[in-house]
Amino acid sequence: MGALLSAASAAGVARLDAHLLLLFALGRSLSERAWLVAHDSDEAPEAVRHTFGSITARRLAGEPVAYIVGEKEFHGLNLRVDARVLIPRPDTETLVDWALEVLADRRSPHVLDLGTGSGAIALAIQAARPDARVTGIDLSPDALQVAESNAARLGLPVRFLQGDWLGAADARWDLIVTNPPYVAAGDAHLDALRHEPLAALVSGFDGLADIRRIVQAAPKHLHPEGWLLIEHGHDQKDAVHGLLVDQGLAEVQSRRDLAGISRCTGGMWHSVK
Repeated sequence: MGALLSAASAAGVARLDAHLLLLFALGRSLSERAWLVAHDSDEAPEAVRHTFGSITARRLAGEPVAYIVGEKEFHGLNLRVDARVLIPRPDTETLVDWALEVLADRRSPHVLDLGTGSGAIALAIQAARPDARVTGIDLSPDALQVAESNAARLGLPVRFLQGDWLGAADARWDLIVTNPPYVAAGDAHLDALRHEPLAALVSGFDGLADIRRIVQAAPKHLHPEGWLLIEHGHDQKDAVHGLLVDQGLAEVQSRRDLAGISRCTGGMWHSVK
């Protein structure tokens, strides 16, 4: 096993990526990295060497590991993912943690996840709060298939709807949470994300087009003292803060991600217009 990992490293594959790819080629759980260490001197079967070589080439071509192995861990959940959905990022766990804080003193809260994708946020909230009634909305039927499959496999009763942001919302909510597209068209980072669905990444010339729509529509879909929490780009905190204040939300504040960057901004709706 060690020889395969060394060859992958020499070719430019990151150590963690190589471990995950080899475990996948072996048909073992991706959590068994200690097993690889213990079997470092073992000779890999020919079929495993062939598979590992093939998927290593895909990784070197830029395909994300999560798409190759078909899964990604998020907030303690093992989610199935593929090219129909964005890969859940660890930084988005900041949004989930904040959502759970908002819901801490609310019984049987109604929660809406806009742009649910793989269902990561909705499912993480549902897993932590079994009493919550969680709904996920996405415009993409393909993404909803992934989300519904994850919910069924995990045994979590999240309801999923197809729709264009809050146009499909059929109730008022104690919490609306969203990780919408927020990358500006033409952003230099898009090339590194070319394997992921563009529609889930790009939002107008400044990356704020979808956030503007969500903020504008949110108040009429929130209960009094309901919260709207939004994940956004590393340099968009001030802009999102301003949008929320202008729309009449109160207690507007932000939270930092694992790198200390302001990644989420939200506010509370006090009254119904």
